[in-house]
Amino acid sequence: MRETDRSPLTGRWLVSLRPAGQHGPVRRAAAAHGARVLALSPWRLQRHDDAGTRAALADALRCGRIVFTSPEAVRAASALQPLQASARQTWLAVGSGTAAALRRAGIADVLSPVRMDSAGLLDLAALRQVTGARIGLVTAPGGRDLIATALQARGVHVLRADVYRRESCPLRRASIERLLALPTPALLLLSSAGALRQVLATLPEHAAAVLRRCDAIAASPRLAAIAGEEAGMRTIAIATDPRPRAMLAAAAAALTADKPMPA
Repeated sequence: MRETDRSPLTGRWLVSLRPAGQHGPVRRAAAAHGARVLALSPWRLQRHDDAGTRAALADALRCGRIVFTSPEAVRAASALQPLQASARQTWLAVGSGTAAALRRAGIADVLSPVRMDSAGLLDLAALRQVTGARIGLVTAPGGRDLIATALQARGVHVLRADVYRRESCPLRRASIERLLALPTPALLLLSSAGALRQVLATLPEHAAAVLRRCDAIAASPRLAAIAGEEAGMRTIAIATDPRPRAMLAAAAAALTADKPMPA
C-alpha cells in the first residue's frame, strides 16, 4: 500500500465476533486496509445430520417459496441433500452472501433484498401477500427468528428446518489477554446482536469493559442502536450490509470524513 493510498484503518485493531473458523473473510478485508484482527468467537457452528432434520428439510424444500437465512444454512442443507429448484418455486436469501451460496449450490434464480437483514427480506414483494401460503425456512435456532414470527403473523404456514446450531465455546485466554493489551481502543465489527451479548456475558468484567470502550462498525441501524443501548458503545459507521468488505469500507469513509483538513 502506497503512502498516498493509506487507509485510515491502517494499523488499527478490529474485533471480530464471528463463529469459530469463520474469520477468514474479515482477515482478508482487514489486510486490504492494513488493519489487524482480534478474533473473539462466542460460538461454533454445528451442522445437524439426523432423520428429523432431513425430513424437515425435505418438507421445506417442497414449498413454493423457500427462505435461507445464511450461507451456512445453504452449506448445511446441501450437505444433507442436493438443492434443486422447480419452475414453480421462488428461492429467497437474506443477503447477497446467502444468495451467492445458493447459486454455487445450483439455484440459479435467487431473490435477495438490497437491505440485507430480516426487515429487508420481509419487505420483498414475494413475501408480502402470502396469507395461507406454505413457506420453507432453512435456518438455525435463534438469530433470525423474527422471520418466522413475522411470516406467521401474515398467515403463513412456516415449514422450518433448523439445519445447524450455534454451540457456545469458551473464549480463548490468549484472545482475552490480547484484548486487554491493545494499545488503543479497537473497532468492533458488529453483525450479530446475539454474538455481542454472548461475548459480553462470557468475558471477565474488566475485559468486557475494554470491549465496551470500542467503537462499533454496525451492519444495520438496529445493531447500532443495540450497541449504544446495551453496551454503551459509540457507532462510527453503519454499513449497507454485513459483508466485512462493506463494513470496513464504511468505516474508512467515515473516518476519512472525520479527519481535519490539512493546513
